[in-house]
Amino acid sequence: MSTLPVYRWRLAPDGLATRRQLRAAGLRPGGQDVAAQLERPRRRRGPLVAYLYRVDLALPVRPMTPARRAALAKANAARRICPACQRDAGYIITAALGTCVPCAYPDPNGPEGSTR
Repeated sequence: MSTLPVYRWRLAPDGLATRRQLRAAGLRPGGQDVAAQLERPRRRRGPLVAYLYRVDLALPVRPMTPARRAALAKANAARRICPACQRDAGYIITAALGTCVPCAYPDPNGPEGSTR
């Protein structure tokens, strides 16, 4: 197994791009292996690492089909439903809470609200 070439931040050669850069250009890695590694030094921790892909081997992003759009809408709607009260929370429920805010932090004064 060969080691990857490592470049410092902002010093990668032309023809290599990160996933985000590829996506901004309307491309995707398309199954190719990582071509190089980019490292951004940090003061008190290890460096930030990003993988680089060859732009010439990148493929165009697959178009959004009506079926994919419907599946994505259904998945996002499921993330809005509270598992405790089965209501649409109006926002995507965080994994940290696991339920909507009213279920996670019930009002101690009851459903009629606070007395202040």
